[in-house]
Amino acid sequence: IKRFPWYHPLQSSLALLILLVACTMGCIQSIACKPRIRRENIVVYEVSASIDQCPTIIEENSPIVLRYKTPYFRASAGVVMPPVPRNETWVVGWIQACTQMEFYNTYGDIGMSSWELPELREGRVKAISDSDGVSYPWYGNTTETVTLTGPTSKPSRLTVSMNDNFYPSVTWAVPISNSNTPMLTHITRDQSFITWLVAMNSVTKERIVLQTVRWRMRVDITVDPDMPLGSRASLVGRPYQEQPHILNYQEPIPPNALGRPNANDAQVLMWRPRRGAPLVVIPPK
Repeated sequence: IKRFPWYHPLQSSLALLILLVACTMGCIQSIACKPRIRRENIVVYEVSASIDQCPTIIEENSPIVLRYKTPYFRASAGVVMPPVPRNETWVVGWIQACTQMEFYNTYGDIGMSSWELPELREGRVKAISDSDGVSYPWYGNTTETVTLTGPTSKPSRLTVSMNDNFYPSVTWAVPISNSNTPMLTHITRDQSFITWLVAMNSVTKERIVLQTVRWRMRVDITVDPDMPLGSRASLVGRPYQEQPHILNYQEPIPPNALGRPNANDAQVLMWRPRRGAPLVVIPPK
């Protein structure tokens, strides 16, 4: 076989080996370098969480129910997301769960009604979703979330915000009675929440917790049922709410905070008489 002066079998084999290694490394590198959303690539800025500095408002407009309206909890954050790869969709937004609830309406020495979350009260779960009941796991789907669909070629700057408050009705009369005689003497409510700022892959359900906020709302109202409508109820205790805590660490999201039922559907209205067995007035949905 005629060989050229520069040809050598060893050199040829070495060149082929180098070419194979280069191709292989190129393939591996192309896989490894595929863009991926990670926590260290997400920027969170201007996080705020507060409760309005105003007292709870009591409304005595109805001869059937007393209503009260608490100040609003408000949360907002700016987020810069890295470019989203092709065939990926990410949602950034707020997820909220109730971690503790005491809600008692006392009717003198007759008894009390109470809104309860049985699984939470009995310690079977750590938290219950406070979603709007449609947008699971998100608190809502207007200002509360932003959706990014890939491919995007540059970072995306976005803002997500939410608010929450209580605005319930409490009957003046005993809820299981046929009488309309006012008997309500006291309302006590103490409820705690965790609110998470989260980035989630809509397909894989991978979640990245970006911020954790804990907050609490308390209501204490005394009522004199013998007074005329419009002058029966008054706030007692602290007039303003404790401000939320923006944590410097991230708490994991319990499974029950992500799906059905939400707190509104899971709660039960009980009647607990001073004497006798408790009675379910309104069962869970």
